[in-house]
Amino acid sequence: MSTMITADLVDLDLAAGTKEAAARSLAERMAARGRVTDLDGFLADVAAREAQMPTGLDGGIGIPHCRSAHVTEPTLAFGRSAAGIDFGAPDGPADLIFLIAAPAGADDAHLTILSSLARQLMDEGFTGALRAVASPAEAAALIAGEEPPQAPAEPEAPEPVATPAPEARPFRIVAVTSCPTGIAHTYMAAEALEKAGREAGVELVVETQGSAGFTRLDPAAVAAADGVIFAHDVPVREKERFAGKAVVDVGVKAGINRPAELIAEVRGRAERGETTAPAAPTPVEKTGEPAEGYGTKLRKWLMSGVSYMVPFVAAGGLLIALGFALGGYDIDKAPSVAEHFAWGQLDSWAALLFQIGGLAFAFLVPVLAGYIAYGMADRPGLVPGFVGGSIALTIDAGFLGGLAAGLLAGGAVLAVQRVRVPAALRGIMPVVVIPLLSSIAVGFLMFLVIGKPIAELQSALTDWLSGLSGANAVVLGVVLGLMMCFDLGGPLNKVAYAFAVGGLATPNEGSLKVMAAVMAAGMVPPLAMALATAVRGRLFTKTERENGKAAWVLGASFITEGAIPFAAADPLRVIPAAMAGGAVTGALSMAFECTLRAPHGGVFVVPLIGNPFLYLLAIMAGVLVSAALVILLKSLRRTAPEGAGTTAPAADPTVTVAA
Repeated sequence: MSTMITADLVDLDLAAGTKEAAARSLAERMAARGRVTDLDGFLADVAAREAQMPTGLDGGIGIPHCRSAHVTEPTLAFGRSAAGIDFGAPDGPADLIFLIAAPAGADDAHLTILSSLARQLMDEGFTGALRAVASPAEAAALIAGEEPPQAPAEPEAPEPVATPAPEARPFRIVAVTSCPTGIAHTYMAAEALEKAGREAGVELVVETQGSAGFTRLDPAAVAAADGVIFAHDVPVREKERFAGKAVVDVGVKAGINRPAELIAEVRGRAERGETTAPAAPTPVEKTGEPAEGYGTKLRKWLMSGVSYMVPFVAAGGLLIALGFALGGYDIDKAPSVAEHFAWGQLDSWAALLFQIGGLAFAFLVPVLAGYIAYGMADRPGLVPGFVGGSIALTIDAGFLGGLAAGLLAGGAVLAVQRVRVPAALRGIMPVVVIPLLSSIAVGFLMFLVIGKPIAELQSALTDWLSGLSGANAVVLGVVLGLMMCFDLGGPLNKVAYAFAVGGLATPNEGSLKVMAAVMAAGMVPPLAMALATAVRGRLFTKTERENGKAAWVLGASFITEGAIPFAAADPLRVIPAAMAGGAVTGALSMAFECTLRAPHGGVFVVPLIGNPFLYLLAIMAGVLVSAALVILLKSLRRTAPEGAGTTAPAADPTVTVAA
């Protein structure tokens, strides 16, 4: 830490009035030391991260941070503000601001800085010392964990003191959060659990298994923990570390919506002695509690495959869409760029993008199958899963074939693992025997038993989508819109999205309409919440109004999770309103016969959309419906009956309640 912060990276009299100005002031210090190469580019990356979720923490702390290509080495700058700066924390402005900069791709360094700083910020003595420190050198030494320079103290005669009674050890919890995409839910759940832990007076440490990987909990913290909370929608990695503990196992949204209840539940289980078996769990149990039904486990297995598939979908689909945009729809007939490439011709560059995207997209089904099997049986499931997924492509079984191949591969591995083998053979089981036998089993079933029926079903589904028109298309648009907006990025949302992406593997007019309807509906909830906070801000808390500003960007970028903070605070009003708008948008998109070849991108891929003006009109209609409905529902809640003599409590003291 000492190399990341020095005295000239500390400003004890930070005069900035806004979080943007504070970030610029501290970033200028980094640039002066050569740690930031492009100040404006770096600040744009900081602002983009801030738009995802406010970085203010309870206790007067702001931690703006990002990974950026304009950073040369991991760096930390610190500012102290006398007036306080609003970073979106529920308890008000921050007076201690830490700007964290990490080089692009330096995930480990970035997480290490954040986790180290977070541990220090849990100590009120540390934050109190920062508020009282007198010089930049002392502040830098304190943050770096070094002893600040002190004047020698006069020796004093020892005085007898009473031995204090030992304090009771706090209850200790370790938690793991994860979600299919590893971006929004994962970190929101972690933040909610940490805050609830502080309020409950327990020691709680969270391991976030997100898209950038994860830093394992300290084994000593796991060993000392009294209980464990799993808030996840994909299998927890290395779950056997937590065997023998009291465990609460829930979906990731429960970690966001009711963290205090989870903490109370795990304490109750620990007090009653309800712990998991000390032995390592079986591969099936690795996806959830033994008491979970196979329906719940099946959902987690499928979400595991989808979470690893999404990056291939985004990269490959957008490259294909860019190829079409630059070279026209005949670009798929261009010769291989390895044999023919003209540096000065736009068509050659379009063909390059299209062919790279096509190769990335070709991994979609094998990756889906491989990581469904991985979710079921861990690493031994990867080989038969990828083999089965490749067979699904070979026999034209498509997306449905990939789902079946992944489940077959995981089941085959689990079956082989249950066979008792001599001790001499156990060493070669995971490397030779399990991949060999499970691949043979999956190959046999896919080629000769179920592959052809699935291929015929896939063909029938493709033909059905191609023939969608009129009322049938509108009904499908309504259903997809409802699914996209019901859980705002959760499992049902992912099912609808995966259905649309699966159609892009064999694109036709019907599947392109489905993709357009799904993306349009997914943009509605955050845009509607942003509009509602702008039109009737007094119905929302200060934090929600700040989140509303970020929701404009998130919604325009097709990040449905931007509406989660609103749904978590008021689900009974926000979710129905979002679903109504999503259904309207999905139906209109289908009725207008809008098409989309890109699987992501929001308004930034509008040039690639068929009937773009009608498409934007469909989105606007859904946004207006959702915004109007949520305003109406919140107004009814906050309006007291005449003569009642009371008014509904407002979550924010600045909100005026209508009488």
